Parts: sequence; structure tokens; C-alpha cells
Amino acid sequence: MMTTPIRLAAAALTVLVPALMGFGTCQAGDAGGYVFGGDQTWAFTYPADGLREGALLDLRNLNEAVAGEKGFVTVSADGDFLDGAGKPLRFWAINAKSDFENPADLDRSARNLAKMGVNLARLFVELAPKDGALDVPDAKAIDTVWRAEAALKKQGIYVIICPFWKMSLKASHGIEGYAGDGESWSVGFFNPTFRAAIKAWTAKLFGDKNPYSGMRLADDPAVAVIETQNEDSLLFWTFGTMKEPQKRLFAKQFAAWLVTKHGSLDKAQAAWGGEKVEGDDLANGTVGLLATYAINTAPTGKANRAADQVEFMARTQHDYYQDLHAHYRSLGCKQVVNSGNWITADPLRLSDVERWSYTGDEVIAVNKYYGSRHEGDNNGWRIDPGHTIANETGVRDLRGLPTNLKQVAGRPMIITESSWVSPNRYQAEGPFLMAAYQSLTGVDAFCWFAQTAVAYDDDLAINMPYITSHDQHPPFKWSCMVPGMLGAFPANAIALRRGYIKKAKPVVHEARSLQSVFQREYPLIAEDAEFDPNRREGGEAQAQAEKNKLTGGVDPLAFLVGPVEVEYGADPAKTVIAPDLKAHIDAAKKVVTSATGEITMDYGRGVCLVDAPKAKGVCGFLKQAGGSFALTDAVIVSGNRYAVINVVAMDDQPLTTSRQVLIQYGSIAKPTGWETKDLGHDKEEIVNVGHKPWQVVKADATVTLANRGLAKAVALDPAGFPTAAVVQVKRESGKLIVTLPPDVLYVVLTP
Repeated sequence: MMTTPIRLAAAALTVLVPALMGFGTCQAGDAGGYVFGGDQTWAFTYPADGLREGALLDLRNLNEAVAGEKGFVTVSADGDFLDGAGKPLRFWAINAKSDFENPADLDRSARNLAKMGVNLARLFVELAPKDGALDVPDAKAIDTVWRAEAALKKQGIYVIICPFWKMSLKASHGIEGYAGDGESWSVGFFNPTFRAAIKAWTAKLFGDKNPYSGMRLADDPAVAVIETQNEDSLLFWTFGTMKEPQKRLFAKQFAAWLVTKHGSLDKAQAAWGGEKVEGDDLANGTVGLLATYAINTAPTGKANRAADQVEFMARTQHDYYQDLHAHYRSLGCKQVVNSGNWITADPLRLSDVERWSYTGDEVIAVNKYYGSRHEGDNNGWRIDPGHTIANETGVRDLRGLPTNLKQVAGRPMIITESSWVSPNRYQAEGPFLMAAYQSLTGVDAFCWFAQTAVAYDDDLAINMPYITSHDQHPPFKWSCMVPGMLGAFPANAIALRRGYIKKAKPVVHEARSLQSVFQREYPLIAEDAEFDPNRREGGEAQAQAEKNKLTGGVDPLAFLVGPVEVEYGADPAKTVIAPDLKAHIDAAKKVVTSATGEITMDYGRGVCLVDAPKAKGVCGFLKQAGGSFALTDAVIVSGNRYAVINVVAMDDQPLTTSRQVLIQYGSIAKPTGWETKDLGHDKEEIVNVGHKPWQVVKADATVTLANRGLAKAVALDPAGFPTAAVVQVKRESGKLIVTLPPDVLYVVLTP
């Protein structure tokens, strides 16, 4: 059965230029040497009426007419999302802006996201009250979620709802020890008053009728996933910030648990070899707590005590998530639930502990960004002159890729926040690499962070007009509404959502006993530390790789070969490693090939190639890698120093017979006037942050496609409408040769 083609305005397909003409190579010796606003770049501008109907490139018809029209999202036995009809459901996702003051902007925003290929939006709000009674939620926040959910639903976009992150606790909230001078890290997991408040907030959010849709969120199948909370864990460094009264409460709960496990506190201490720490008061039913650094170091004389504390922390989180899960079911919620999405103080020893604590719910999640080394004052949220950047790229820094995840067998895995964080020079690769490796490994959703405007952002993504620094307006760090990322959505959304790139069978299935997990023993394979400029810069990949080698573990490059999964509470004898895993990792040539044979990561040359029947492409340092890339029935040639080129069928047919093909281009993009000083080794110092509009490095690329039926080509503007740009095409021996115009992102081919 033929899939419905993506909508094309047939009357607009009139451009056919029979002559092939070359286009000169961009002659910048280094990517940082481009003049953004000179003759090497073109001005990226989104038309004021870009959301009008009739665009040639519009992915709205990939979505359901109304999200959830077939019923609630469920989970298959092997851990994939299914729609209400039981069919596989693949998500291209984003963290959506929900607080538009003008309700009409919500509708326009949802329409634009659907147009760009989005079918899942994460709504992240704070229901916690700013002051007053703790169990009374913020009414405006609830209204914000209700409005946004209804608008997204109409455009066929499902939602994840995350109702809570840490809050600033005030005296009126009634949590002992907090009077406006502390945040609620860790407290919700064990404090009964706080937990009751969270239930009260969510009871109103999900249990009351949404006036904008006419139904309760609990009954609305457009809500795909309920996320319990964002970025908190007893196993992260923030555990140490708890106020003493709450630490005492936690310690008493720990003591009670120890009595249940060992029979008495004296027997627990005997099991620990008589070890004592500050705070031990066994006579009064209290034990001291080991600091975070003590539980994530190598086992010492306190190994058994640390294992007990780690197990109690994990079980406390597990019980919390199960309790909230039961709460949602009591409200009548039929959605699948995600526990948490955070990291630990030691990704090697504690990540499996954290992930196990999530297994009381159906969905596993993590926040995992890809960034560059960005240093300077306020670098957690803005980009200023004088800041330095050490640009990183996923075609060389392989271990930092967000999809390098040890997934829990039988459960969906989602990345609830991620991005190629600004000011990374190589943002255009992000959607390409994530579509490829998300497809290969079966990661079920990757939520880009974050939408900041209706369409492309002329304020936050370009610069902050309300802040001045060095007589310049600093760009906002966390927007994905930029040409390199949002502009790369369409081709990659098509490839991922239609399953053009095959999922591999697991290449590693690690079976771990819970005793091994709680004893913090080295796993067979571990993820690298997540990028986090506000709390941790990462950079631990090499150290962790060496640790894996020392323990005889699996090469972390296995994450690029196929799915890596873990089963908890299992016999380690059930561990399975694909016998041909090493054959896919060529350390000498610096090449990793996917188990499916469709993805080749040539990190020695700095390129990644996708070669599937319905999707092809190349990403990275193309000129340096030779400039010509022969794929099955296609050749991509480029003189660009760095570029990303996709070729995808729009009608779900092999590219050799497709009647609708999208060629998509991306490269380095910066605001007009962006200027840096080269510091060597891809490091630079920002001199000028620039201003709107964005500038994109011009294309120098030709695509040859073995397809006898294609003849016409049209260039599109950033909103998907035809432009006057000339597309140079010719035919040789049954193949169509297309030279991309220098100043467009999209070219569509038809008969």
C-alpha cells in the first residue's frame, strides 16, 4: 500500500533548467574564518507570511487529523510506542513554548511545528505555588498547559506533560528548615507533605476538565506520556544541599528500612564491619548518611554501608515513582508514565542504580545535551563577547552523542531534553545524526530544546534586545529555533517517522543482578557524562573508556553499531554480546559501521554517511574527506568544508523509483556580523555576537540520483514556498544530476 505523499503544490513545480553549471567553492581556510554577511554566506530570512497555506514543503499530513484519534499511546512487548490501533508510532519531538500571551500564537505555533515534521511536544511547566499553601497549584500554569495541549492536539501533535521541577521553598510552604533560602532538591522523594502537595497539583491538572478541549487531560489520548518530575535525584550532588531537618527525616527513614532488612540497627552496623560515621545515634533510631562523594567512589571499608545507603536511595525513588503512578491511575489517567530523566554523581557506578529506580513506570527517560566547551560569565544562559568556545562535532566526538544510551529492555527510551547547544559551530549535524542513530538504536523520542517563538525567532534565538553587554545584545543559548537545527527538521523527520533507516537487533544485552547494581560494580558498558554547562561540563569520555578497558568491558563505540540494553534483576549469565560486534568497529581506520550496514561513521575523516533505500545523506567535513561520496544509486559531491546533505523520498518509495524527493542542505550558520578570534584547534574567542538576520554558508554541492522518472526541480524558501533561485539539472545515462543553488535549504524533485 502506497503511503500518502507529503503535500506538494503541483502548479509550482515548473522549474527545469537543462544545463549543468558549476558553482565555485567557498574559499575560507577555516570555518571560523567566514565573514557572516560577506559573499561566502547568504541571509536566512523567514517570510512574514510563512505560515500561510499552500507551502510546497509541508509535513502536516504526516500527522493524524487530531492527535490521539486512534486511541491512547501504548507500549509494545519489546518497548516501542504504539498508536491506539496498535501500529508503531515514531516521534519527531520538541520542547514546545506554551506561554504565548496571544492565544492565536499558540495555534500558529502548533501549525508551524506540524509543518516542520513535529508530532510530539513536551510541555514543561511549574505547577508549584510561588508562595502560600503548598498544596494549591499555580492556576495560570495549569491554564497554560490546557491551552497549549488543545492547540497542539488540533495539529495532530501528541504531548508529554511535565508538571514539576525543583522549587524555591518558602516559609508558607511548611517544609521544616526551608524559609525562602533553599530549593527543594530531593525533598519530594521522601517528605510526605511534599508528596501530597504534588498529588494535589496534578489532580487538578489532569482531573479537572480542560475548557479548551472539553475533556479532562486524564481522558485525552492526545496526552501520550505523563512525566513525573524533571531533573532531580537522590543520587546527584544536589542531595547534599538538603537542609538538616529534612536530612534527619531521611536518616530516620533509612534507619527504619535497615531494621527491616537486617533485623536491628546493631545487626546492620555489624554487617558493615562496625563502621561508624558522623550522625550515628543507634539508640535513638538514627543513622548517619554518607556524603555523595563517599557512595560513588571505589568500594572501601565502607562498601557494605554504602551499598545499603545506595539501595535505600534507589528503593525510595522507585517507591515514589510507583506511588505517583498509582496516583495517576486513581485519577483515571490511561497514559503511559515516565518516572524521571536525570543523571547521577557518577555515570559509571550509579547510572544503572538511577535507571532501575525508574522501572516502576512504563517509560525511561534522560536529559542529555550535546554541547561545546563554552566558557565565560553567565555562560549557562547567554553568549557574550569575550567568551571562548571549543567547538565539538559528533562526527569526531562520538562518545558524546545523546543517543549513546543503555536502554532498559522492554521499555521505551526517550530523551526529554537535548540540543546541539549554542554557540556550537556544527549545529547542522544534530538532526541528521539523531535521525540516523535514533532510528538505528530505537530511541523512541528526542525532544529538541527548545522552541522559543512561533516560527524562527528574531528575539531570543538571534539576540536578547532587552540586555546589553559590550554594546551588544547576547544571543540566547538554549533555543533550537535556528537555521542549523529547526531548518534541518523536514528531511530528518520524514526519514525517522517513516522508518526509512532500519533499527538493528541489540548488539549488547547486559543482564545485571540488583546486588551488583547496588554494590556499584562496574557495568559491562556505560554511557559518558552528560553535557551540562550549569552543573558539569562533562569531558569524562576518555577516562570512562579507559575504565571500561580496565574492567574488560565492551567498547563504548558499540552504541553506534546498534541498540545497547540492560536487564535488571537478571542472571549475568544471560548477558549477550553480538559475536560480530568487533567487526563493525575498525579502530585502525577509525570507522564504525552500523549492524544494519546503512550508517557509516568515518570519524577519521570526520564524516557520517547514511545509505538506505529511501534515505541517503552525508554529514561532516566534506571537502577534507575527498568531496565525493558514492552511495547506492546516488553520488553526493561537495566543495563545502563543512555541510550536511540529505536526500529523502517524500512518498515512502525507494529513491530509485520515488516521484517526490527532497534534497536538504545545511551548514554553519551565525548571526550577521558574528566574529571570533581563532585560538587554534577549533577553539575561538567571541569578538562580536552579531545581529539578525542569520547568515548561512553557501552551498557548493551536486547530487546525482539514479531515478529515470524525475525531471523537475524547484528551490524553496525557509517556509517551504518556491523561490526564484535557479536549480541546475541535467540527465546522463538515466541519472538526474542536480546542482544545489548556493542560497537555499530545500530542493524538491518531481517527474
